[in-house]
Amino acid sequence: MPSSPSPHARSAVVARLRAAGCVFAEDEAALLVSAARSPAELAELVTRRAGGLPLEQVLGWAEFCGLRIAVEPGVFVPRRRTELLVREATRLAGPGAVVVDLCCGSGAVGAALAARLGPVELHAADIDPAAVRCARRNVAAAAGRVYRGDLDEPLPAMLRGRVDVLAANAPYVPTGAIPTMPPEARTHEPRVALDGGPDGLDVQRRLIACAPRWLAPGGHLLVETSRRQAAGTAALVARRGLVPVVVTSDELDATVVIGAHPS
Repeated sequence: MPSSPSPHARSAVVARLRAAGCVFAEDEAALLVSAARSPAELAELVTRRAGGLPLEQVLGWAEFCGLRIAVEPGVFVPRRRTELLVREATRLAGPGAVVVDLCCGSGAVGAALAARLGPVELHAADIDPAAVRCARRNVAAAAGRVYRGDLDEPLPAMLRGRVDVLAANAPYVPTGAIPTMPPEARTHEPRVALDGGPDGLDVQRRLIACAPRWLAPGGHLLVETSRRQAAGTAALVARRGLVPVVVTSDELDATVVIGAHPS
């Protein structure tokens, strides 16, 4: 903003956010004040946030693995717990790796992996056009390519048998649990990015079924899941001839199932 708002104005922003149910009203107010270029724009940002729009969609970015990831309204917001997926994929890959980010959403996982690994051959795909648009912005610095389509359908055939890391944060919320999610998610994020079917594993079943044909010998599939669903996800991985390992993080409240392709 051209000039900092008065303490009274800042307090008013905090009060409005707190009244709207924002738990971290002070922190959010500071971010909104920093983002606004005028008092009128600040008022508009606060109105959108108080109306329930996720903070990241209001700001236009989400912090993920130390990066600012562009996020548009209607696009799935990357969660901090998904940093475990990036951490494990980084451990298993190296510079020059062929990396595929399926169900990529904003492309946060692919962008973070490219930032950590250095030069990689990065490909990503999502079925949602808004997500694809965001992902193309976020992976541009890594010269990543983003395709629109269902799971692996749009991937180029030349990737078959060459992928070192196939990472996926596929939807895994059981259909019946979606009404219990925070309003920010169930109202402002695409249903296709959340709904995993009756048991939450429908999309994972299809994803895991297609993964082996893309993996290079010694390559790895990494799938985010929940602690409760991890045994089911691991069983699906084993059924497709991959060797499953379950990794959890109490700090991030995160679970990832890794499937190793036999060398």
